[in-house]
Amino acid sequence: MASLIHLDTNYLIAYAGEASADVVASVEQWIVEDRKLYCSAMTWAEFLCGPILPQEIAAMATLLHSVLPITPELAAEGACLFRETGRRSRSLPDCIIAATAIAAEAPLATLNRNDFTPFLAHGLELV
Repeated sequence: MASLIHLDTNYLIAYAGEASADVVASVEQWIVEDRKLYCSAMTWAEFLCGPILPQEIAAMATLLHSVLPITPELAAEGACLFRETGRRSRSLPDCIIAATAIAAEAPLATLNRNDFTPFLAHGLELV
């Protein structure tokens, strides 16, 4: 089992603000299993677009082991995923998020599985 979990924006929102029982249970189980929770800088930026309360930002910053930067290499991988999955309108952020999870060899926790299905053939794993 991988020791890392990469969180999508909707997971951050569901855990911090909406308090989805299923998401909270999953996150708490991963914490018990000592799995490290990460997100990409793209995810973090989307999360911060809000609306979000300062205490929710602080809670998520504490929960996350790290926010992974978008390096030039990840930008190139995200662009490659964009081209290879059909240049879908407004999908570049998802491509960057998927590229970050693939590079980190971490499964992606998302509530929008359909948005990330095109990346499964490129090495993305979903939880």
